[in-house]
This record gives sequence, C-alpha cells and structure tokens, in this order.
Amino acid sequence: MHRSLSNLTQRIDRVLLERLIPAIHRDVEPVTVEAAHLPGEPVPADVGLALPYAPFTVGQFWGPAWSTTWFRFTGEVPERMRGGRVELIVDLGFERAGPGFRSEGLAYTADGTPIKGIEPRTAYVPVAREAAGGERVEVYVEAAANPRFDGTVTQLGDRETAPDTPLYRLDRAELAMRDEEVYALVLDVQVLHQLALELAVTDPRHHEIRRALELMLDELDLGDLTGSAPAARKRLAGVLASPAAPSAHRVTAVGHAHIDSAWLWPVRETIRKCSRTFSNVVALADEYPELVFACSSAQQYAWLREHHPQVYRRVAEKVASGQFLPVGGMWVESDTNMPGGEALVRQFTQGKRFFAAEFGIEPREVWLPDSFGYSGSLPQLARLAGFRWFLSQKMSWNQTNRFPHHTFWWEGIDGSRVFTHFPPAETYSSELSGRELAFGVANFTEHGRSTVSLLPFGYGNGGGGPTREMLEIARRVADLEGSPRLAIRTPAEFFAEAEHEYPDAPVWNGEMYLEYHRGTYTSQSAMKRGNRHTEHLLREAELWCATAASRTGHEYPYDELDAIWQETLLLQFHDILPGSSIAWVHREARQTYARLADRLETLIDAALAALTGPGSVPLVANAAPHTRPGVPALGIATTPADGTGSDADAPAVSVRTGPDGTVLDNGLLRVRIATDGTVAAIRDLVADREVLPAGTSANVLQLHPDLPNKFDAWDVDEFYRNRRHDLTEVTELTVQADDPRCVRVRISRTDRNSAYVQTVSLAAGERVLRFETEVDWHERETFLKVAFPVDVQATHSSSEIQFGHLQRPTHTNTSWDAARFEICAHRWLHVGEPGYGVALVNDGTYGHDVTRRPPGDAQGAQPTTVRLSLLRGPRYPDPDTDRGAHRFGYALVCGAEIEDAVREGYRANLPVRRRTGGHPVDPLIEVSDPAVVVEAVKLADDRSGDVIVRLYESLGGRARARLRASFALAGARVVDLLERADESVAALAPVTVEGDAVDFALTPFQVVTLRLTPARD
Repeated sequence: MHRSLSNLTQRIDRVLLERLIPAIHRDVEPVTVEAAHLPGEPVPADVGLALPYAPFTVGQFWGPAWSTTWFRFTGEVPERMRGGRVELIVDLGFERAGPGFRSEGLAYTADGTPIKGIEPRTAYVPVAREAAGGERVEVYVEAAANPRFDGTVTQLGDRETAPDTPLYRLDRAELAMRDEEVYALVLDVQVLHQLALELAVTDPRHHEIRRALELMLDELDLGDLTGSAPAARKRLAGVLASPAAPSAHRVTAVGHAHIDSAWLWPVRETIRKCSRTFSNVVALADEYPELVFACSSAQQYAWLREHHPQVYRRVAEKVASGQFLPVGGMWVESDTNMPGGEALVRQFTQGKRFFAAEFGIEPREVWLPDSFGYSGSLPQLARLAGFRWFLSQKMSWNQTNRFPHHTFWWEGIDGSRVFTHFPPAETYSSELSGRELAFGVANFTEHGRSTVSLLPFGYGNGGGGPTREMLEIARRVADLEGSPRLAIRTPAEFFAEAEHEYPDAPVWNGEMYLEYHRGTYTSQSAMKRGNRHTEHLLREAELWCATAASRTGHEYPYDELDAIWQETLLLQFHDILPGSSIAWVHREARQTYARLADRLETLIDAALAALTGPGSVPLVANAAPHTRPGVPALGIATTPADGTGSDADAPAVSVRTGPDGTVLDNGLLRVRIATDGTVAAIRDLVADREVLPAGTSANVLQLHPDLPNKFDAWDVDEFYRNRRHDLTEVTELTVQADDPRCVRVRISRTDRNSAYVQTVSLAAGERVLRFETEVDWHERETFLKVAFPVDVQATHSSSEIQFGHLQRPTHTNTSWDAARFEICAHRWLHVGEPGYGVALVNDGTYGHDVTRRPPGDAQGAQPTTVRLSLLRGPRYPDPDTDRGAHRFGYALVCGAEIEDAVREGYRANLPVRRRTGGHPVDPLIEVSDPAVVVEAVKLADDRSGDVIVRLYESLGGRARARLRASFALAGARVVDLLERADESVAALAPVTVEGDAVDFALTPFQVVTLRLTPARD
C-alpha cells in the first residue's frame, strides 16, 4: 500500500511539473525587446519611458547589482489567439526564486500608468481577457537588479562595494494565451493532492481523493491536454464538492505582504517594492472582489503617495471599498525591545494620525508579525492608543520553549490587557497550501475552547503579496471535506469573533521574550547609540520649544518635529535598529542620525536663546525629569554645576598612587584601580561595605568567540560563553587630577587587531563611578563585553523598559529562565539584595547578561555579575559590521535603589547644557513626587496651544502627585495617547484641578497623558 501511494504521488508530481503547469500558457508569440540601462539611482516613470532604448534579446544578461534596466516590449496579438485570454510573460531571470528576493520589476503602459509587479509567480502582464486579434502591445518594465543574498559573506550589500558584473539574464518575453481549463485543472489537482498528503492513510477521505486523482490521470490525454482537461476535471468535481464537516476548524484568511521597510535592500528599494506589490493587489482586487488585503506601516503608504501617486490613488479607492485594509496603526513595524517609551507612543500616534487623515480609518489591532520579541509595556500603550487586539507569530521561533498559546490575553507590566492571537500555521506569508492549512489546525493550542484562527496569505518580506492562484485555492478550500473551512475576511472581523467566542482566554503576563535573535541588542552599535541620542534630543527639543512657545511666543516647529520623528521612527524598523540589514542600510542610517542631530541641535539652540534672552549670565539647562544640585528638573539655572551634576559643596576627590594601583576617594566611595587598569575594589563608605566580591575585578573588557549556528547579525548562542579572553595588558595608564572635582584615570590597551582606551572617573559628591570606553574595533566574529561582579546575592535583575522595568531571574531553575541568557535593558539595570543594591547605567547600549556564578568555592552567599554588551563582529549580512571607532559611556551607581537607577539613567542620557544668556528660566511644569517621571512635554498635535505632559509611575508602586504649571490653567484633563478625550482613559486617573495645580494618583507603572489648557486673555 505504501509503495502504491508513493508511486501515485510521484506520478501526480511529474505530470504537474512537466506537463500541466507548462501547458497553462500555450501558443506563444515572440515580442520585440529593447532596453535602457541605468547604473545609478532609479528615475521617475516619465523619465524612464523617454530613455534611449537599444535592441535587446532574450538570453542576454542585464543588471549589475542595484542598477535598473528599463525594458520595452512591443508586439501584436496574432489572429490565432482571438477569443483567448492573452498575457505578456516576462521572466527577468527568476530561476525559481521566491518573490522579493531577486530581480523584480514594475510594468507600465506606454503612457506611464503602472499595471502590476513582475516577479516570480506573478510574471505576467494582462493584455486581453478576450482577445480580438491584432491588438498592439507596448509594455514597459522598470526592472531592478536587486542581488540575492543566501547567507554567504558578500560585498553585494552596498552599491559602493558591489562589482559591476551583470547578475541576471532575460529568460523569457513572449505573448501567450492562458488555457483556462488546464489552469483550473492544475489548481484542482494541487488542492486535492496536497490535502490527501496531509490526511492520515486510515482516513477514508484520503483514499477517496487518491482514487479521484488516479481516475483523473487516466482520463488525461498527455498528447491533448487542452482537449482532455475538461473531462479530467469532471473526475475531480465530486470530491471537490464534498463539504467540510460541521465541526471543522474555521480559518480567516487575510491577504498580506509583509514588506520589510529595509533589510536585504535599502529604503529606496522598499519604496519600489511597495509600488510593485500594491499594484499587484489592486489589480487582483478588481478580478477577485472577495480579496481583502491587510497592510500596516503608515510609512509605506506615505512613500507610495509621494513616489507613485497613481498607485496610491488606486489603493485609496480599494481602502474605500474595504478591500485594502490599513492595519496596525504604527508608522513602521518597529522593534519593540529598544525604542524608548515616547518613541513607541509616537509609532502609534504618527501611524494612526496618518490613517485617519488619509482614509478616515482607525485600526484596532496592533500588527507586528515579525518583530524580535515584545516589550511588557506594549499592552498599556496599545490600549491607551485605542487598540484592543494584538497579532504576531514570531514567538513560534523560540529555540527552547514552545509558547503555550495561540489565542490569549496579553497583560502588560501595569496590568493592562490586549486580546492576542498568533496564527497557528506559524507564518505571515502563507501560500494556502494543504500542508499549511493542516499544520495550522493540528498546531492550534486552543481546541475545545476556540474554533477560529487567522492565516495571512501572500508572499512577504521582500513583497509580492497574494497571487491569483492563492485566491483560486481559497475558493476551492472554502468548504472542502478534510480541510478547515476558510473564509477571506478582515482581521477586525476575526478578532471580534474570536474574542466573543473565548472571552476567558488564558493570560500571559509581562514581556514576550523571543528565545532567538538575542544578538540584535548589540549588532551595529551605531544604530543603538544613534537611536538613544536622537530620542533624547527629541525630548529636549520638544521640552524647550514648548517652554519657549508658552513663555515667549516662540514659534513651535510642529512640521519639523513631525518630520524628524518620522525619520527616527523609520530607523526603529525591526531590521534597522536591531542591526540586521545590509551595509547600505546602516550606512544611510548613520548619516541620517547625524543629520537629525544637527537639525535637533538647531531647534534646541533657538528655543534656549528665545527663553534665556541675550546676555552673558552663565546658565545650565537641565532637560532631565529630576533635579540636579542647584538646577531644577526641566528648567534653566544660573548655578555653575559641573558637567556631572555633582554637589558643588562636596569635598574634593583625593588621589593616592602606590604599588597596588591608584586609589580615588571622594568621602562616599573609595575606589582602587589596579595596575592592570581594572577596578580592583570599591568601598562604599556610606554603607560601610565592599561593592565588589573579594578577589574580583570590575570594568573588565572580555572577548568571546561569536559564531552562532545561524543568522550572524541576529543571533548569539549560549555556547559563546565557553571561551573567554580578559583584556588586562596595559600600554599606558595615566591619572588626570588637574580638576579635584572630578579625577580621571585613563587606561590604554591594544589586543589582537583592536585598540581600547578606558577612562574611569570619580566626581565629588557622588556614589557613582563613571566609565568611558573608546574602541577602535577590527575583530570579526567576536563578542565584546564589560563585566562588573558585585557582592550582592540577587535572585533577580531589574531592567528598565519603556515606562517602567522588568524583573528577570538571575538563576536558571527552568528552561524559560535559562533561555534568557542575554537580555535587553534601556538606560539602567539594577541588582540587589534587601538593604543594598547596585545599578549599571549606560548612554547608548541595550544588551546585558546577569549571572550568579561563583568565582571559586560555591558555599555561602553567591555574588552577581552584570555585563554590558558592547560590540560584535558578525559578517552577514554586513561583512564589516561595527568596524571602526566607537564610544561607550556607562556608570556604576553604588548603594542604589530603583529610584536612584531611574534618576541616574536619565542623567546619563540627558547631560546638562551650558550656555550664556540673560536670565534663568523656571520649569514649565513641576511634579511633586520623584517616583512620577515626566517623559515628554510638548504642544498638542492639533496646534491648539495646549500643553501635553506625559508621565508615568516609575517604581512599580502607587503614587500620589501634584503637577504645578507655571502658567494659569483654564483646564486640565487626562487624554489618550492621541491627545483625545476618552472617558475610559480618563477614569483610570481622575484628576482635580485647583488653580495652577493638578492632583492625581497613579497605579504601578501607569502612564498618564495630561492635556493642560492655558488660560487665554
């Protein structure tokens, strides 16, 4: 029996591959081909059509990497094709590759109207549905020579290093008539054959289908496929008409084309990918009225509006008809681990504002199928932005532990919940194959409680989207025995039904940590530093511009800030900020960060000048949400505080150098730096205890081999820890004690191919030891960390995330704990035991690890080691990742509670600004409780002049605070993230207003947006 089944399978596969599929297009007619080559950047269609074209032949090579070739195909439909469906077939050199990962193109009419994308599996241009014969054909194709990356190390990732060798060959260009009966037979056979392969051999339905397929093959005349196809189809009609069982699982299918906003292609190519894919979608929507297509990322719509307005108008028409669905409500499908809290807010607000303004639509589902783990802050932010549902599937990529749910409530760190679904087929790019449908049903974890799941279908990552074959399959499996019922519906329809059916779904609390792609917290260090720096410059720009507008009438730069935010949000896309794109992407991103910094500095400087007026008074501006000695939070003072914000009245720092190293003492900490440049001891004089375990050293640079099993830039595998090399050789050590308020020790090292300069500094009046590490990095496949063993027995670490922090175990009791061997933290990470703690703060890195491994004897209390991840050297997809100069700033805060970690984290990222002016400036607003942190101060997006203050409870407890405005208030109310009145949001944080003061109470990690309306004359 087994051999018989195998023989039938082979027979079906061969007939499909060698006879039926090639016969779909028959009676071909050659066309004339001409081409014009562009080695540089793409040009608009009107320019491309007017280029000088030269003769070109099928079989000829074209396209060096990243170049564009415009093809012109001309011909005439022959009389013999009268009455048939005629198409122009163009194969740009696809070689059986999937859409979006090789050459691709966009077809235009002779007047420059986009028709559809030309890609593998959609390599046709419609000419005539029912040809009259004699029709003149003139089609232009803008063909992109995008190189294909297969995981090998290559210089193709940047046009500046790519060779000029043509990559592709034009393999086909001809008119052909589609044989409708053969085409339909192919789809019938594929659906039934795939279904039979998934059914158990004990299932009678399996044998019924196999018998029908066998009879079909016997009926089919291989010498006359066109003539015998109708009779062959009749042999299958009965089994195709048999309806699904009443208890069959129900699948909501949604057209989809996850297009990475940059990855193995630059942003400029993503813009063209969107035009190709969306052209395909609107063309399919005309032919298949049941199609609905879900598309996220407001950025991609904005690109289309700017660069391809004709396609955009067609998209807008399909949005209005309900076939093209803006979903997700974010500017891009961002990473969610590393963007700051306010940046995640702006992902939602910029995205929702765009969709509302352009289409009058407000999505209710967060749509993040491919981001690399999900922050525990997201549920609250989603609810505050008006979302109710959340979709992903990335957690199915876990290396160690299977995520236990497909339909559940996800609860954030504040207790907010969003109804969440992971498609059980574990893909966002389904082909609607029998295997995927069967796997989705078998894999679904909620059987017996839920009967519905969602399946996005269409080629993705590089674009392409749904195909007509997929839509034909959907029609055939809509109600087919042995298969789940399938209906093409909107995500909102699915979520509403799923939530109604399963309101008491299980709850997952906290972050959804992806047990994979842990290297993305560190790869491409410039992305991390650029992101952090830009986020904090934006905070400063909005704060000082809002203050200046309210105080002096200084014009608030709404448009400029919006534009900068949008560029920043794009760079947070889940393959840009994580460092997993080609060299071109990151080269452009570095340039963008530098340009944004210049623009923001200009805005900040203008606002501060307007605030302080002309003069020569020394001033210090503090944009941090906590006071510094002599400087108020969010204000400008005349106090000549030093650059670290230390207490000017504190004793100076003493220095003693001896054979065992250099000792720095400020009366609060006594620090010994050994002759090898490492920190050998830290005595906390306030707590009267050693901070470091005996026999250990801190600020130790450590190198590990770093060759993960897969995905170089993405992954760090735990076995990297098996080998370690500590950097202890010193080429130079100098003490810089010319400023007794802040003494520095500078250590230089050279190891292998790289050079390191570390500066350790202790300032007066601080229990903070600061470090600056400069690296000229030339290592490959090497992981650089810096280690801080601390003498606390910490059972967990606390890591800052957006608007709060997470606690993660430091032990490996369970497989879930062990899998978190590399973790993400924002400005600080804290470890402690009752009564004493230590925080490691940083100004631009994210990767950390925390272990409790004894240095020797395992008896007794075990110390904790915290390490900050600094650099990697992956070779794919960018072989020169991170090569060059880097700077890292971090600090060890001794005797730190969480409140201290929060404060020092902000201080490290928001240094004071020194300038001269006419006078100091009181803060625009003040908040009474240090546990309540002001995250943003800005003017309202509606340009009403209202002041928006976003703040949150930072310690994980309850707080009662008073906000006092420096201007007369006409009113104050709690609004949602889009700054709208919302009774349900306002009920979460009732406020009372008395004069210029607003009183309110917050629950743990609660985020509140206050809208303050100034009293106007």
